[in-house]
Amino acid sequence: MEQLKTIGRELAMGSQGGFGQSKEFLDLVKSIGEARSKAEEDRIVLREIESLKRRIVEPGIPKRKMKEYIIRLVYVEMLGHDASFGYIHAVKMTHDDNLVLKRTGYLAVTLFLNEDHDLIILIVNTIQKDLKSDNYLIVCAALNAVCKLINEETIPAVLPQVVELLGHSKEAVRKKAIMALHRFYHKSPSSISHLLSNFRKKLCDSDPGVMGATLCPLFDLITNDANSYKDLVVSFVSILKQVAEHRLPKAYDYHQLPAPFIQIRLLKILALLGSGDKQASEHMYTVVGDIFRKCDSSSNIGNAVLYECICCVSSIHPNPKLLEAAADVIARFLKSDSHNLKYMGIDALGRLIKLSPEIAEQHQLAVIDCLEDPDDTLKRKTFELLNHWFIQTMNKVFEHAGDLVNIKVAHNLMRLIAEGFGEDDDTADSQLRSSAVESYLHIIGEPKLPSVFLQVICWVLGEYGTADGKFSASYITGKLCDVAESYSSDETVKGYAVTALMKIYAFEIAAGRKLDILPECQSLIEELSASHSTDLQQRAYELQAVIGLDVRAIGSIMPSDASCEDIEVDKSLSFLNGYVEKSLEKGAQPYIPENERFGMVNISNFRNQDQLEVTSHGLRFEAYELPKPSVQSRTPPISVASSTELVPVPEPSYYRETPQTAPVPSSSDTGPSGLKLRLDGVQKKWGRPTYSSSSASTSNSSSLKVVNGVTQVDGVSSGNSKTHETSYDSRRPQVAKASSHASERFHTSKSTTIYSADNAVEKPNLVQPPPDLLDLGEPIVATSAPSVDPFRQLEGLLDSTQDPGTFGGTKAPDFMALYAETPAGGRSAGVALPLSLNRDGDNLIPGLSNASSNTVHGGTTVTNPSQISKGPNVKEALEKDALVRQMGVTPSGQNPNLFKDLFG
Repeated sequence: MEQLKTIGRELAMGSQGGFGQSKEFLDLVKSIGEARSKAEEDRIVLREIESLKRRIVEPGIPKRKMKEYIIRLVYVEMLGHDASFGYIHAVKMTHDDNLVLKRTGYLAVTLFLNEDHDLIILIVNTIQKDLKSDNYLIVCAALNAVCKLINEETIPAVLPQVVELLGHSKEAVRKKAIMALHRFYHKSPSSISHLLSNFRKKLCDSDPGVMGATLCPLFDLITNDANSYKDLVVSFVSILKQVAEHRLPKAYDYHQLPAPFIQIRLLKILALLGSGDKQASEHMYTVVGDIFRKCDSSSNIGNAVLYECICCVSSIHPNPKLLEAAADVIARFLKSDSHNLKYMGIDALGRLIKLSPEIAEQHQLAVIDCLEDPDDTLKRKTFELLNHWFIQTMNKVFEHAGDLVNIKVAHNLMRLIAEGFGEDDDTADSQLRSSAVESYLHIIGEPKLPSVFLQVICWVLGEYGTADGKFSASYITGKLCDVAESYSSDETVKGYAVTALMKIYAFEIAAGRKLDILPECQSLIEELSASHSTDLQQRAYELQAVIGLDVRAIGSIMPSDASCEDIEVDKSLSFLNGYVEKSLEKGAQPYIPENERFGMVNISNFRNQDQLEVTSHGLRFEAYELPKPSVQSRTPPISVASSTELVPVPEPSYYRETPQTAPVPSSSDTGPSGLKLRLDGVQKKWGRPTYSSSSASTSNSSSLKVVNGVTQVDGVSSGNSKTHETSYDSRRPQVAKASSHASERFHTSKSTTIYSADNAVEKPNLVQPPPDLLDLGEPIVATSAPSVDPFRQLEGLLDSTQDPGTFGGTKAPDFMALYAETPAGGRSAGVALPLSLNRDGDNLIPGLSNASSNTVHGGTTVTNPSQISKGPNVKEALEKDALVRQMGVTPSGQNPNLFKDLFG
């Protein structure tokens, strides 16, 4: 009676807000709750620990105060700090006769200690004494400690008392005794093997709580051996029916659902007992169907019961009506807005399609929606549903059209099997791999499989063929040798098969099992060791080397299921530090980083040069560089022979005028100064379809002579005369200088320099104003005669039979025979056409004088023939000249944009 009064006072004080604790303790809890950082919380707890260390060892502490200190220690321990200095005081409190103190002590030691702690031996005697107490509250406290602290060594010390408590008058004691025996079964199944019949007896206990507690150990026993408990099917079905019909007290209802947790446990047990047993399953159909109809799906606990019903239906012998009811529930789950229900629906659908695949057809859109759901867990579960289907589908694709499948698809399939579901669920991953191995072993015997598919099969069999223990290493290696023999012409498949053999043998050695190499495998290794393929030879030699290694080496070089592990790359090459130190000790030069090599050759220049060579052959999108001034050539100048000349201007040339006339060098300096283009083996674009050669270019080359002050081409043949008649090189535009008006005179002497890609020709010209081509009057001869007679210049070029006096007549002489071959450079120059002469020498425009024209050809000035029929249009040239005159001229009489406007 005194104890009950004490408990009443404690409860009354607790209802007022502190269970009789001091204000100091309440302030501690409040300050910890108001801490703004972990560091501040740690400072408060450490200060409390220092305070408890001083106070707990003080003599004469009242029991009430000691109980508060123990509770503070529990609070400190719960916050992650060490309170081991007070453990012994909690053990001492379990010895107290006061109920509140004893229960506080038992609570503290179950939180402080584990089953292997040294202080457990001090509690065993107290537990034995308390299990025999007349106060059932003390017995319950002791049973709680038994479930937490008793280990395998101390089970015999308390087992008799626990078994005796199975018949206690209080249902709470019987329930906790069942829980204690369940704990003993987990710790040492052999210690209670003779007591398993007690669980059967307590299944019929009058108290639903005791019956519900008995279901937990029975579930574990049935999981290990279902056949031994087949006789309990009727009892379980009867209990489930009573629960579903609301025959249990209202105290067991949860959200108006009768004992839902007992229903869930019973459905799990029935699923185990009815798996593969049609007779046992027939007893379950009625009660499971009733739960489908009666269960309320408006609450989470109701949906949990329905989900467990679906799991039960998918495990027992199939029943069409139950499958239809399960499909309806799955449809409601998938259509729900709750991610949890969708997750349950996807999981239930994965279970149900194993029995009835057609059920998945009506839920295709819902599954696709789950794939697009933002919830990552739901998407991962949906992928799990499709992984088995994906493997089966890919097997069909490889079988029927494997030759058309990209190798990347095969690699992705192998990666999917290796990575699994991406979670820590090793069971689901191993089931996926086992199903893949089984399917591939079934397919591997079919003839004419595609090479890509065989690579996948060999890789999967090598990685996971013996992982689950269903198939022996000899069986798998025999299949792989058959593949290598059947597809002997495919070196890739044979390489995959040999590597798979190496993996299987390595895993057998790592597992410590005896290695049994089949004769066909040994002959395959010997055959590939002498193969012409270096790859197959290397694989065969590696296989022989692996077979001779020990367990430790195998575990290092070929760990099991490590195909998806990340490879750590040591970019600093720290494993070479020892080698580097030894080399430095022997006098080797230390390595100098590239950025510290001052005054040394920078290797980046070579890299840039290589990159420039590579990129120079492609399109360039950067801006052009600014032009650089060119060096004047030493080619001798050529005097102007007539009032009109055509000058070939190459594309990269620039026009420049100099105010004075350059000195004329001697004839010994004539000749090209630039590099010549090699055209050996290049097909000619004009003339006969032949190829140039070194000999041809040498024989057809021409030399330059100076005759009467004019540079003359020697050694020319008539083979390429058509080239000069019809070709027009767009890369070397020609500039025509027309004669001036009769009223104008040469007033300034200037030197005009033309720079070409091959050579540079410097010509002194008598600069004249821009010609007025619209003036069709007779040309007026300039009063200042040229320094050299133009007829004298042409004297060396005319044939001996040609009369020089006829040059200015109505019949133009044919000089094109002189241009039969190209100059010494081997490069055909463009031919400029006269603007005022037609084929018969007549004027194209009335009044226009019949003037002769000169052509600068490879540094040589010659007179163009009148027979040339192709060239610039005269009308267009006149229109361009008019346009130039409208644009204006410079003060010196020269338009600087003349060449650009006419030919640009």
